[in-house]
Formats: sequence, structure tokens, C-alpha cells
Amino acid sequence: MRYVLLLSITWLCSLPAFAQTDSTQDNDKRTTLTLGAMYANNANYYGQKAEEKMPYVAASATLKLRSGIYFSGTGYKLLNDSGSIVSAGSAGAGIAFNMGKKWTADLGYSHTFFPDNSPFLQAANPDNISASLNYAYWMTTGVNVDYAFGQQQDVFVTLSTEKLISLGSIFKGKDLVTLTPSIEVTGGTQRFYETYITAKNLRDSLLGILLPPLGNDPEPASTTTTTTSFDLLSYNLRVPLAYNRAHYMIEVAYQLSILGKKAASGAGTSNSFLNFSIYYQF
Repeated sequence: MRYVLLLSITWLCSLPAFAQTDSTQDNDKRTTLTLGAMYANNANYYGQKAEEKMPYVAASATLKLRSGIYFSGTGYKLLNDSGSIVSAGSAGAGIAFNMGKKWTADLGYSHTFFPDNSPFLQAANPDNISASLNYAYWMTTGVNVDYAFGQQQDVFVTLSTEKLISLGSIFKGKDLVTLTPSIEVTGGTQRFYETYITAKNLRDSLLGILLPPLGNDPEPASTTTTTTSFDLLSYNLRVPLAYNRAHYMIEVAYQLSILGKKAASGAGTSNSFLNFSIYYQF
């Protein structure tokens, strides 16, 4: 999900003050607590989605200290999951820092708590170490590297560029409407998908036992090559429209993802994601 269980956490940590009453530099010098709530029409993992539709709601909290060190927690509830109160939960920590007037960096670690046979694509890799570097000029361009591990081990690299566009104020300077279109290209390995398919077959089995398929196996050697090699996974266009006040932000965001030719979850297909979120910062 960029991303439901990982990047929503680090994105919260990098938020400046939601309105124009404080400058970003002033905000970096104070401790902030950000609370958030989100609805999404489907779970998103680097532009990929599971075979079953997975709409969800989420609640998050992020504490960022003056030093740039932050601590985060997020809980997720799948709307089609009637068997548990929380479908997944994550906790993370990291540090965000400046490397000059235009360069910023972020280092973080997060762990996600998945139940057995979880339907999430990334359930095989509950641990994630991330590093990002961004350059802000007329546009903000960056690179993010994720090392996800657990039952499997995967590496993802995302190149991105975005532009913050101010659409003006509705209430005479007390608010700000912004549009921040971004383009991202993600490549990575896909070992997580092997575990996802195994767990899905287990859930789909009436007896709860994984039965071997009838007839010939569907080219297992080709599947292994696809999931272990580093390939282009997705091209992503994201368009968030946000309403900002001094302490809160309301956002609706649409994302269109075109999967690469070797994406195991649906090569060459397109996915659409729609999110509604609200954040309040103390």
C-alpha cells in the first residue's frame, strides 16, 4: 500500500504545518503530534492490488520531535473483514533531517502486525527499512529505497517527482487549497507474491488445506524467475486535492497505476485507487 502500511507513516512525519500561519522552518523546530483518519476504496502496494477487493479505514498517530526523530502507529480495518476489530497494525520510528537548503533525507523502520493468512499482498514481509532523499526546487524530486523482509525478502526503489500548486484561499487567507500531482516509477523484486498466492489458496480451500492443482503445474520455473528478479513494477500518477487550515488538512486523492510487463499481480493492467483522509496536528 504507498502506501497503506509503510509510506502513509513516513508521509505524515514529513508534513509541514497544514496552513500558512507557520513556516516550514518554524514547524521543524517544534514537537508535533499528528492524528489521522483515512478511507480507501482498495489496498495499494506500490500500485499493485490483491486479487480480492480490499476497501479499508485507518487511524494513525505520529509524534515528531524537534530533533527530527519520529514515532508512528497505524491501525487498519478491512471493511470486508468481519472476523476481527483490527485487520492489521503497524508501528515505526525514524529520523527526518535536512542536508542543505534544498536537500532532505529520511531514514525509518516499521513493523506491521498481520494475522495468520492475511489477505494483504505484503503480509510475507512485516518488517521494512526505508531510506529516502529529496531535492526541492521548482518541483520536488526524490528516490526512496525500501528493504522489506520477514518470511521473504524484497527490495523496492521508487523514483518520484511532484509539484505543489496553490489554488488560492476560500476564507481570506485563513486557509489554502492545494493540488500536488506526482509521478512515480517503482521497481523491485516480488518474492512476497509467492507467499501471498500460497496464503490465498489456503483461504480459498473449503477444508483449510492447500490442495495440489489438477493437471500440469503452471510453469513454476517462470514464476520463480519473475518474483526473484528486479523488474519494473508500476508507473503511478497521483493527484491529491487538499484543503488546509492552521491545524488540520482534508484531502481527496486519486491514483492511476499502470503495472509493468513482469508484475506478478497483473502484468500490463491498470489499477485505480481513491482515498479520503483528514489530519489534525497539535
